[in-house]
Amino acid sequence: MRRFYYLSSCDTCQKIMKALNLPSDVEMIDIKQTNIDATTLDWVKEKVGSYEGLFSKRAMKFRSMGLHEMSLTEADYRKYMLEEYTFLKRPFVIYDDHVWIGNAKKEVEAAQAFFAQLN
Repeated sequence: MRRFYYLSSCDTCQKIMKALNLPSDVEMIDIKQTNIDATTLDWVKEKVGSYEGLFSKRAMKFRSMGLHEMSLTEADYRKYMLEEYTFLKRPFVIYDDHVWIGNAKKEVEAAQAFFAQLN
């Protein structure tokens, strides 16, 4: 599996996409148009260890839905991400057995180093 999940209206996602210089065989998926499917979400969760690690608590709906006042379970995180693209951390890259989640400097630098060695 070789995919880049991003939000086309997100400047940070666009900047990271350019910085990574992804190979042409990476499928580009705008999560607003095509949300992640359950099989892929479950696979990524196994790689990172939790659904919470994939969940964006910065999403505006997190507060507006009152989720910040609840004790969410792993099942809750999974359910919300499958229902609403805005709850996915972004961008994230899947390349074979490697996964990088979010826009933290450490994650982006690790992905950049990986893709640089491919070129």
